[in-house]
Amino acid sequence: KTDFINFINDQEWKSIEPVSSWFGPSSFLMSSMSALFQLSMWIRHGHGYLTENLGIPVWGSYAIFGLATLFSGLVLGLVSEAFGTDWEH
Repeated sequence: KTDFINFINDQEWKSIEPVSSWFGPSSFLMSSMSALFQLSMWIRHGHGYLTENLGIPVWGSYAIFGLATLFSGLVLGLVSEAFGTDWEH
């Protein structure tokens, strides 16, 4: 607490460079990182629901999420082909 008060009183904060807008809390990079953390929490809660509430074994939950990952990749690939998106450039 004392260090923080001295930091403010001695105006040491003036010598610190501001955070780049690229790493700011509202930047695209940080928003994307937040979305990934939210997705990981959703997966964690989904795994808990499958194993604790529905009684599915842990390996079964992993299999469900693995198949969901494969299926979503398949759907994204089909959508990409349907729109004729060329990802090779």
